[in-house]
Amino acid sequence: MVVTSLTFISYGMLQKESVNNSIASTSNNLLLVGRNLESYLDGIEQLSLPQISYDEITYAILHESEDYASKMYVEDYLKKLYFSREDLESIYLYVIKEHKYYYVTKENYNITVRVADHPSIENLPWYKRALESPFNRAYQSFVEQESPQNSVDYHVNTNKSFMGYHRVLRSIVSREPQAVLSLYFNSTVTNEIMKDIPFSKGQHLMYVSPDNQPFFVDDLKFYKQSEAAGLLTHLTAAPGGRFTWSDSEQKYLVIYNNSKKENWKLIKPIPYKEIYEAATTTRKLNYLIGFLFLIVSVVLVSYTSNKITNPLKNLSLQMKRFSTGSFEAEALVEGNDEIAYLSRHFNKMVEKTNELINERYKMKIVEKNAVLKALEAEINPHFLYNALQAISTMALKNNNDDIVDMVDNLALTLRYCVSGKDVVQAKEELKHIERYLALQKARFGNRMQVAYRWDENLMGLEIPKLSIQTLVENCIKHALEKVSSTITITIEARVTANHSIISVLDDGPGFSRERLERVRNSLQRQWEDQEEDSVADNDMQSIGLKNLNARLKLLYGAEAGLFITSNQYGTNMEMRLPRGGLGHV
Repeated sequence: MVVTSLTFISYGMLQKESVNNSIASTSNNLLLVGRNLESYLDGIEQLSLPQISYDEITYAILHESEDYASKMYVEDYLKKLYFSREDLESIYLYVIKEHKYYYVTKENYNITVRVADHPSIENLPWYKRALESPFNRAYQSFVEQESPQNSVDYHVNTNKSFMGYHRVLRSIVSREPQAVLSLYFNSTVTNEIMKDIPFSKGQHLMYVSPDNQPFFVDDLKFYKQSEAAGLLTHLTAAPGGRFTWSDSEQKYLVIYNNSKKENWKLIKPIPYKEIYEAATTTRKLNYLIGFLFLIVSVVLVSYTSNKITNPLKNLSLQMKRFSTGSFEAEALVEGNDEIAYLSRHFNKMVEKTNELINERYKMKIVEKNAVLKALEAEINPHFLYNALQAISTMALKNNNDDIVDMVDNLALTLRYCVSGKDVVQAKEELKHIERYLALQKARFGNRMQVAYRWDENLMGLEIPKLSIQTLVENCIKHALEKVSSTITITIEARVTANHSIISVLDDGPGFSRERLERVRNSLQRQWEDQEEDSVADNDMQSIGLKNLNARLKLLYGAEAGLFITSNQYGTNMEMRLPRGGLGHV
């Protein structure tokens, strides 16, 4: 804001100063050049007057056609005039009554005076102006050659001539015009005078007669446009002045100077764009400097703010990670300021939290292992009781050597039960089921039929130890022991898109609706509530299923579990294990 304000103020001051300097310097130059041009015109006027030999020349003009001496006098007079100045291009002397003219030209570096006939010049514009002039003279411009009043009747090279000066020589007695002396000047002197005016691109210079005829213009096209746009109408009779004028393209400061004697005008239009160039350049430079300062300020502010905000952003990010459960979050600590103090204490808090979580996790693992061991311990005595009962029944019925096989099966079964494994492969569990069912066969005989539909690809599936036995044992308790008819137990395994499913089915009487609902509800409770369920369930018949369901969830997660369906045609118990096995633990 400060740089911009100062730039605008300085720009305005420089504009004003530039205009004043342009006016002062240009006005002085125009005044000086105008005086030189006025002196030049005075010299031309003095040259055209015969001065003390006026009578002699007028006499010679009157008698040149009949007196050879008069003719020679006229020729000598014209030669002297021609040699008197270097800027004379040609001289013509028109004798009115004889309708002829003398002219002086340079031919092969020889000066020759020739005579030629010429019609009357009464209708020529420059002649009329000379007759009407109180000074008996007329100036002729060659800038606008197509103009009728600037037409040239003599054989004059207008490309080399700057202007024509016509002087009417009258009789002293009768005041009648006797001859017209025409002097044609080249631009060597005027160019020398005009060069004293400083000139730059976009500026123009015009030298105009009192009747607004252009005698010198740097750009004829611009002069015509400015004349058509009314530039010359703004000029006043004052010695000098200035005004602002605009054409279709840009705005100009016009400075002019009027000669004191005859009001010749020297005009110089200067584009304001050129006058303001220095101010504009200074303004651009100020803007550039201001822009550079702005960039430096932005960089410094950004650097300083980033040094402050980046640690805060980093601390905020780590806090967000910590809040979403990423306990490895650690904030970067730099320096000894307040932000570093906060970051340091945040890291200490994360460290303490990790220590507490690790301790809690270890306790949870120990607790899970203890629960698993407790569940297995609850199952094993119950199974041992049933096995011994089966052996006793067989001994009472047969009193033979089959008892040996039963005892062997019992020994292998006990060894499998007390092994230290928590999880076994399916093929190991199936061998154990065969031995277990061999013992139960001795008890129930042909009333118990067993069928297997097990996918060979699932023989290596890892399952909880004694899980299938728990389901088979439930079929025996709620089917074989309840009826006297033949019961078929089917053990099968299959794979779905998301689960590995192990099913044990029987075609017994099934659960009652109330009993099935009660068992399902007990499976939904957490392990911590198992003791209350055990007390409420007086016959202890569903403890095995609840223990198995709890083991599945502890080992495989919430997606695993035991699912039971039952009706009057039998019972189906499924263990659903997520694909991927124990990978989630």
